[in-house]
Amino acid sequence: MSPRSAPPDAFGRAAREYELGRPEWPEELIDRVIQGLALEEDAAVLDLGAGTGKLTRALVRRFGRVLAVEPDDAMRAVLEEVVPAADARAGGAEEIPLAEGSVDAVFSAEAFHWFATRKAVEEIARVLRPGGGLGILWNIPVGVTEPPLGEPVEALIEEAFRRGGAPGLPRVLSGEWREAFAGSAFGELREEEVEREVVSDRESWLANLLSVSSIAVQPEADRRAFAARVRELVPAGQYRRRFRTIAYWTRLAG
Repeated sequence: MSPRSAPPDAFGRAAREYELGRPEWPEELIDRVIQGLALEEDAAVLDLGAGTGKLTRALVRRFGRVLAVEPDDAMRAVLEEVVPAADARAGGAEEIPLAEGSVDAVFSAEAFHWFATRKAVEEIARVLRPGGGLGILWNIPVGVTEPPLGEPVEALIEEAFRRGGAPGLPRVLSGEWREAFAGSAFGELREEEVEREVVSDRESWLANLLSVSSIAVQPEADRRAFAARVRELVPAGQYRRRFRTIAYWTRLAG
């Protein structure tokens, strides 16, 4: 039997933690995707499943019009607060609140695995202009946190994940999300990545952990108790994590 998965709609419970703890996206990788998609500064682009706008804020620095679609009200409220220049809208990937041929490109950062269906891919194609592009980004943890957290902390985290269900990362690593593109209007998926180190203090590191779907889905009392116990075991200070940040992009064929 496959392990129970955490649901995709729990992030709103941890919207502030998501904003505090999730790392920014590497500028050089974003620029490579933009170059690969041949996008100009006056392009209109959509951040789909935008969350609190971690990618959106990078897009508004690069493009004349940026729309951000996010289904969760709490996540979208933070997005509107921190990225006021974006046109934020409620909606999901299988029913995007845009007219046909509205944008030159769609981006999805840390979200596509939650809605990787043929219907979503068809809907993305619908809102794109002819020759429009799609960029997908993920952060993949590499190695262990430094300094080491210790076995009691690792055991505590593993137990929390068992209670809440498997997080979204296995969905990314399995590659099953690619199946949504079979027979679609998109061409070949291209790929590039960078590896980087992210340094954060204990509270930012903990906020990242609390924003993982497996923990975000749990009752608030349980989340608070978990956070308090982690603080008891993890001393204040700086913590280093390595990520493979990977990007895929493709364009409408024909």
